[in-house]
Amino acid sequence: MPEAVYRECVIEGGEREDARRIAEARWIRVLKIRDERLRKVLARELDEGEAEAIVLALEEGADLVLLDEREARRVARSLGLKVTGTVGILMRARREGMIEDLRRELDRLLKSGFWIGEDLYERIVSGEGG
Repeated sequence: MPEAVYRECVIEGGEREDARRIAEARWIRVLKIRDERLRKVLARELDEGEAEAIVLALEEGADLVLLDEREARRVARSLGLKVTGTVGILMRARREGMIEDLRRELDRLLKSGFWIGEDLYERIVSGEGG
C-alpha cells in the first residue's frame, strides 16, 4: 500500500475499526513510491492516494491494483494495469467461499460511507444470490 493510502485510511481514519484493522494487518506493507514526477502528473486528475496506488503498482509490477473511482480505474487501465475494486474483491471472496452473504457485506460497506449505485447493487446481489 502506498504511503498516501495508509495516511488516508489509517492516520486520518482515527479510531475507526477498519483503520485499526489495517494498521494491525501484518500482511500489509506500506511502501514509498519512487517516481514522484509521475505521481504529480497523475495527481492533476486523481487524488493523492489513487495517484500513488497507480505509481506503486507500476513500480512493483503488480498483477492487480485495487481502485474504486472510475477515473482512477480508467487511468490505470490506460497504463496497462489490471484493475479491480472493493466490490470485485467481495464478489471474488463470495465465489471462493470466504464470505457467505454478499448482500450483508455490501450493506456493511454502504453503512461505512461507500457508495454503490442502486441499480449496480441490485445487479450484484441478484447475480450472486446475495
